[in-house]
Amino acid sequence: MPLHTVEPLRLYRQIAGQIAALIDSGEFPAGSRLPAERELATLLGVSRTSVREAVISLEIAGRVEVRVGSGIFVAEPGAAQIVGLVDEGPSPFELLAARRLIEGEIAAQAARSARKADLAALRATVERMRAHPDNFARRDAADREFHVRIAAATGNGSLALVVEGLWQQRRGKLWSRIENYFHTQKMRDGVLLDHEAILAALEQHDPDAARTAMHRHLARVEREFQRQWDVIVPPDEARNGARRTAASRKRNAPSQSVT
Repeated sequence: MPLHTVEPLRLYRQIAGQIAALIDSGEFPAGSRLPAERELATLLGVSRTSVREAVISLEIAGRVEVRVGSGIFVAEPGAAQIVGLVDEGPSPFELLAARRLIEGEIAAQAARSARKADLAALRATVERMRAHPDNFARRDAADREFHVRIAAATGNGSLALVVEGLWQQRRGKLWSRIENYFHTQKMRDGVLLDHEAILAALEQHDPDAARTAMHRHLARVEREFQRQWDVIVPPDEARNGARRTAASRKRNAPSQSVT
């Protein structure tokens, strides 16, 4: 018997696979609302964030439908569904956690070494973002340049390549779908304020303030997604759609735990 490469599945894919299996078994029939995010997290022994990522991957695969203000519903079988769940690398929230850790220290180092030319170039990226509030492509390019230029301001070219690599991980379908949900006007305004705060710390050559400002910026992205997701899928609405309690589901499906 030929051997096949064993590939570890990321947590959100494990969760999505188990939910898909319940859909296929008829536990969650087409047109029905999935249980509350909190209930699924309890049932599977994982965080609500991981369940959220799994649900979005199922939406991309055409297995579920996100209805604003109502909840998550099982999609009718059809041509829109794709076979399998594509693993596009680390999950969006893993990426944000990595960026907080890495870019916080990069910002602190940049505060020590940034030159006038570096600061002027960073100011120009902020102004481009402000000048194009409704042009996602131009804002996104300026946003990327802001973060890469901070890394370049450390004088270490390898750090600039690291930030470029982290940014490229945002290009997958999972991240793109999440961006569709949390790129609100409030988020855009908040990002500009964050960039101004980071730049101000760099101009003051204050490493601690630069690190803190970068941490706050990336934490805002995660927090805003949480807030916007609760608008799209109100927790109470989703809970009302569940027909059985988490305890009942555990008794009926003891093998569903994710490790």
